[in-house]
Amino acid sequence: MNDMLLYSIIGSAAGIIGTGLGGAITLLLRHPSSRFLSTIMNFSSGLMIAVVTFDLLPEAFSIGGLGQGLIGLLLGVGVIVMLDGFMPKALRTDTSDVRSGYLKAGILLGIGIAVHNLPEGIAIGSGFTVYERYGLALSMIIALHDIPEGVAMATPMMMGGISKHLVFASTVLAGIPTGIGVIAGYYLGELSPVFIAVCLGFAGGAMLYITCSELLPESSKLYRGRIPSMGTIAGIILGIVISSVI
Repeated sequence: MNDMLLYSIIGSAAGIIGTGLGGAITLLLRHPSSRFLSTIMNFSSGLMIAVVTFDLLPEAFSIGGLGQGLIGLLLGVGVIVMLDGFMPKALRTDTSDVRSGYLKAGILLGIGIAVHNLPEGIAIGSGFTVYERYGLALSMIIALHDIPEGVAMATPMMMGGISKHLVFASTVLAGIPTGIGVIAGYYLGELSPVFIAVCLGFAGGAMLYITCSELLPESSKLYRGRIPSMGTIAGIILGIVISSVI
Protein backbone atom coordinates (compact mmCIF):
# COMPACT_ATOMS: atom_id res chain seq x y z
CA MET A 1 0.00 0.00 0.00
CA ASN A 2 2.82 2.41 0.84
CA ASP A 3 4.54 1.65 -2.46
CA MET A 4 1.31 2.16 -4.38
CA LEU A 5 0.72 5.52 -2.68
CA LEU A 6 4.27 6.64 -3.44
CA TYR A 7 3.99 5.58 -7.09
CA SER A 8 0.63 7.34 -7.39
CA ILE A 9 2.17 10.55 -6.06
CA ILE A 10 5.07 10.24 -8.51
CA GLY A 11 2.68 9.65 -11.41
CA SER A 12 0.42 12.53 -10.40
CA ALA A 13 3.44 14.81 -10.06
CA ALA A 14 4.64 13.82 -13.54
CA GLY A 15 1.32 14.78 -15.11
CA ILE A 16 0.66 17.89 -13.02
CA ILE A 17 4.19 19.30 -13.30
CA GLY A 18 4.31 18.61 -17.04
CA THR A 19 1.02 20.20 -18.11
CA GLY A 20 1.17 22.83 -15.36
CA LEU A 21 4.65 23.93 -16.42
CA GLY A 22 3.42 24.14 -20.01
CA GLY A 23 0.59 26.38 -18.88
CA ALA A 24 2.98 28.55 -16.87
CA ILE A 25 5.28 28.92 -19.88
CA THR A 26 2.34 30.07 -21.96
CA LEU A 27 1.36 32.68 -19.39
CA LEU A 28 4.92 34.00 -19.33
CA LEU A 29 5.22 34.11 -23.11
CA ARG A 30 1.78 35.73 -23.44
CA HIS A 31 1.58 35.39 -27.24
CA PRO A 32 3.74 32.49 -28.51
CA SER A 33 4.27 32.53 -32.26
CA SER A 34 2.84 29.92 -34.61
CA ARG A 35 6.37 28.75 -35.40
CA PHE A 36 7.11 28.25 -31.69
CA LEU A 37 3.89 26.29 -31.10
CA SER A 38 4.47 24.18 -34.19
CA THR A 39 8.04 23.42 -33.13
CA ILE A 40 7.16 22.31 -29.60
CA MET A 41 4.24 20.22 -30.87
CA ASN A 42 6.60 18.52 -33.33
CA PHE A 43 9.12 18.04 -30.53
CA SER A 44 6.41 16.41 -28.41
CA SER A 45 5.47 14.18 -31.35
CA GLY A 46 9.05 13.06 -31.85
CA LEU A 47 9.43 12.35 -28.14
CA MET A 48 6.27 10.24 -28.11
CA ILE A 49 7.26 8.31 -31.22
CA ALA A 50 10.59 7.43 -29.60
CA VAL A 51 8.97 6.47 -26.29
CA VAL A 52 6.43 4.20 -27.98
CA THR A 53 8.76 2.53 -30.48
CA PHE A 54 11.90 2.19 -28.35
CA ASP A 55 10.40 1.77 -24.88
CA LEU A 56 6.71 0.97 -24.35
CA LEU A 57 6.08 -1.50 -27.18
CA PRO A 58 9.39 -3.40 -26.89
CA GLU A 59 8.74 -3.83 -23.16
CA ALA A 60 5.17 -4.96 -23.84
CA PHE A 61 6.37 -7.53 -26.41
CA SER A 62 9.11 -8.70 -24.06
CA ILE A 63 6.70 -9.30 -21.17
CA GLY A 64 3.60 -10.66 -22.92
CA GLY A 65 4.74 -11.52 -26.42
CA LEU A 66 3.83 -9.95 -29.74
CA GLY A 67 0.16 -10.93 -29.54
CA GLN A 68 -0.61 -9.41 -26.15
CA GLY A 69 1.28 -6.24 -26.95
CA LEU A 70 -0.57 -5.78 -30.24
CA ILE A 71 -3.92 -6.43 -28.57
CA GLY A 72 -3.16 -3.67 -26.07
CA LEU A 73 -2.01 -1.35 -28.86
CA LEU A 74 -5.20 -1.88 -30.89
CA LEU A 75 -7.34 -1.40 -27.78
CA GLY A 76 -5.56 1.87 -27.03
CA VAL A 77 -6.10 3.15 -30.55
CA GLY A 78 -9.74 2.02 -30.58
CA VAL A 79 -10.64 3.64 -27.26
CA ILE A 80 -9.08 6.99 -28.18
CA VAL A 81 -10.76 6.90 -31.62
CA MET A 82 -14.15 6.43 -29.94
CA LEU A 83 -13.48 9.22 -27.47
CA ASP A 84 -12.25 11.43 -30.30
CA GLY A 85 -15.54 10.91 -32.10
CA PHE A 86 -17.62 11.52 -29.01
CA MET A 87 -15.96 14.61 -27.55
CA PRO A 88 -16.91 17.15 -30.25
CA LYS A 89 -20.59 16.25 -29.75
CA ALA A 90 -20.31 16.83 -26.01
CA LEU A 91 -19.46 20.51 -26.42
CA ARG A 92 -21.75 23.04 -28.06
CA THR A 93 -20.20 26.43 -28.69
CA ASP A 94 -20.79 29.13 -31.25
CA THR A 95 -17.89 28.45 -33.59
CA SER A 96 -18.92 31.42 -35.77
CA ASP A 97 -17.32 33.61 -33.11
CA VAL A 98 -13.51 33.53 -33.31
CA ARG A 99 -12.93 33.62 -29.56
CA SER A 100 -15.54 30.92 -29.04
CA GLY A 101 -13.76 28.77 -31.60
CA TYR A 102 -10.45 29.14 -29.76
CA LEU A 103 -12.19 28.35 -26.48
CA LYS A 104 -13.72 25.18 -27.90
CA ALA A 105 -10.34 24.10 -29.28
CA GLY A 106 -8.69 24.67 -25.90
CA ILE A 107 -11.38 22.75 -24.03
CA LEU A 108 -11.23 19.83 -26.45
CA LEU A 109 -7.47 19.73 -26.19
CA GLY A 110 -7.74 19.79 -22.40
CA ILE A 111 -10.20 16.89 -22.39
CA GLY A 112 -8.05 14.96 -24.82
CA ILE A 113 -4.93 15.53 -22.74
CA ALA A 114 -6.71 14.52 -19.52
CA VAL A 115 -8.13 11.38 -21.17
CA HIS A 116 -4.85 10.23 -22.63
CA ASN A 117 -3.00 11.00 -19.38
CA LEU A 118 -4.97 8.08 -17.88
CA PRO A 119 -3.31 5.37 -20.04
CA GLU A 120 0.01 7.13 -19.55
CA GLY A 121 -0.52 6.68 -15.81
CA ILE A 122 -1.42 3.04 -16.42
CA ALA A 123 1.89 2.66 -18.23
CA ILE A 124 3.75 4.19 -15.28
CA GLY A 125 1.93 1.96 -12.77
CA SER A 126 2.59 -1.11 -14.88
CA GLY A 127 6.21 -0.05 -15.26
CA PHE A 128 6.65 0.13 -11.49
CA THR A 129 5.46 -3.48 -11.19
CA VAL A 130 8.28 -4.50 -13.56
CA TYR A 131 10.97 -2.56 -11.67
CA GLU A 132 11.18 0.82 -10.01
CA ARG A 133 13.71 2.38 -12.37
CA TYR A 134 11.47 1.68 -15.35
CA GLY A 135 8.51 3.41 -13.68
CA LEU A 136 10.67 6.41 -12.77
CA ALA A 137 12.02 6.64 -16.33
CA LEU A 138 8.49 6.60 -17.75
CA SER A 139 7.43 9.28 -15.25
CA MET A 140 10.25 11.55 -16.36
CA ILE A 141 9.57 11.03 -20.06
CA ILE A 142 5.84 11.64 -19.68
CA ALA A 143 6.46 14.79 -17.62
CA LEU A 144 8.69 16.14 -20.40
CA HIS A 145 6.16 15.31 -23.09
CA ASP A 146 3.31 16.91 -21.12
CA ILE A 147 5.01 20.33 -21.13
CA PRO A 148 4.32 21.16 -24.80
CA GLU A 149 0.83 19.69 -24.41
CA GLY A 150 0.20 22.15 -21.58
CA VAL A 151 1.34 24.99 -23.87
CA ALA A 152 -0.85 23.73 -26.71
CA MET A 153 -3.84 23.53 -24.37
CA ALA A 154 -3.33 26.87 -22.63
CA THR A 155 -2.75 29.01 -25.73
CA PRO A 156 -6.20 28.71 -27.36
CA MET A 157 -7.87 29.00 -23.94
CA MET A 158 -6.12 32.32 -23.36
CA MET A 159 -7.04 33.46 -26.88
CA GLY A 160 -10.62 32.45 -26.08
CA GLY A 161 -10.75 34.91 -23.20
CA ILE A 162 -10.21 32.61 -20.19
CA SER A 163 -8.50 34.25 -17.21
CA LYS A 164 -4.86 33.39 -16.53
CA HIS A 165 -5.62 31.76 -13.19
CA LEU A 166 -8.29 29.50 -14.71
CA VAL A 167 -6.03 28.58 -17.62
CA PHE A 168 -3.24 27.54 -15.27
CA ALA A 169 -5.67 25.63 -13.02
CA SER A 170 -7.03 23.79 -16.07
CA THR A 171 -3.57 22.66 -17.17
CA VAL A 172 -2.85 21.40 -13.65
CA LEU A 173 -6.16 19.50 -13.48
CA ALA A 174 -5.43 17.86 -16.84
CA GLY A 175 -2.43 16.12 -15.26
CA ILE A 176 -4.33 14.55 -12.34
CA PRO A 177 -5.66 11.52 -14.30
CA THR A 178 -2.05 10.33 -14.58
CA GLY A 179 -2.06 9.51 -10.85
CA ILE A 180 -5.39 7.68 -11.16
CA GLY A 181 -3.95 5.65 -14.02
CA VAL A 182 -0.91 4.73 -11.91
CA ILE A 183 -3.17 3.10 -9.31
CA ALA A 184 -5.05 1.13 -11.98
CA GLY A 185 -1.85 0.08 -13.73
CA TYR A 186 -0.20 -0.96 -10.47
CA TYR A 187 -3.03 -3.27 -9.43
CA LEU A 188 -3.57 -4.69 -12.92
CA GLY A 189 0.16 -5.28 -13.28
CA GLU A 190 0.23 -7.30 -10.05
CA LEU A 191 -2.49 -9.64 -11.31
CA SER A 192 -0.66 -11.04 -14.31
CA PRO A 193 2.18 -10.22 -16.72
CA VAL A 194 -0.49 -10.28 -19.44
CA PHE A 195 -2.08 -7.18 -17.93
CA ILE A 196 1.27 -5.43 -17.87
CA ALA A 197 1.81 -6.14 -21.56
CA VAL A 198 -1.71 -5.08 -22.51
CA CYS A 199 -1.51 -1.89 -20.42
CA LEU A 200 1.83 -0.90 -21.91
CA GLY A 201 0.52 -1.66 -25.41
CA PHE A 202 -2.66 0.30 -24.65
CA ALA A 203 -0.68 3.37 -23.65
CA GLY A 204 1.50 3.00 -26.74
CA GLY A 205 -1.52 2.80 -29.02
CA ALA A 206 -3.18 5.81 -27.41
CA MET A 207 -0.01 7.87 -27.70
CA LEU A 208 0.54 6.85 -31.34
CA TYR A 209 -2.99 7.82 -32.31
CA ILE A 210 -2.86 11.20 -30.59
CA THR A 211 0.57 11.90 -32.09
CA CYS A 212 -0.39 10.91 -35.64
CA SER A 213 -3.94 12.28 -35.71
CA GLU A 214 -3.64 15.39 -33.54
CA LEU A 215 -0.16 16.71 -32.76
CA LEU A 216 1.54 16.33 -36.15
CA PRO A 217 -1.42 17.48 -38.31
CA GLU A 218 -2.14 20.46 -36.06
CA SER A 219 1.51 21.50 -35.99
CA SER A 220 1.65 21.47 -39.81
CA LYS A 221 -1.42 23.74 -39.92
CA LEU A 222 0.24 26.24 -37.60
CA TYR A 223 3.52 26.58 -39.47
CA ARG A 224 5.32 24.86 -42.33
CA GLY A 225 9.08 25.00 -42.38
CA ARG A 226 12.35 23.34 -41.46
CA ILE A 227 12.47 24.43 -37.82
CA PRO A 228 9.39 22.41 -36.72
CA SER A 229 10.82 19.40 -38.56
CA MET A 230 14.02 19.80 -36.58
CA GLY A 231 11.82 19.77 -33.47
CA THR A 232 10.52 16.32 -34.42
CA ILE A 233 14.04 15.00 -34.93
CA ALA A 234 15.23 16.54 -31.65
CA GLY A 235 12.30 14.95 -29.82
CA ILE A 236 13.07 11.50 -31.24
CA ILE A 237 16.75 11.82 -30.33
CA LEU A 238 15.95 12.94 -26.77
CA GLY A 239 13.44 10.10 -26.38
CA ILE A 240 16.04 7.56 -27.51
CA VAL A 241 18.66 9.00 -25.16
CA ILE A 242 16.32 9.03 -22.16
CA SER A 243 15.08 5.50 -22.90
CA SER A 244 18.67 4.24 -23.23
CA VAL A 245 20.30 6.06 -20.32
CA ILE A 246 17.67 5.98 -17.57
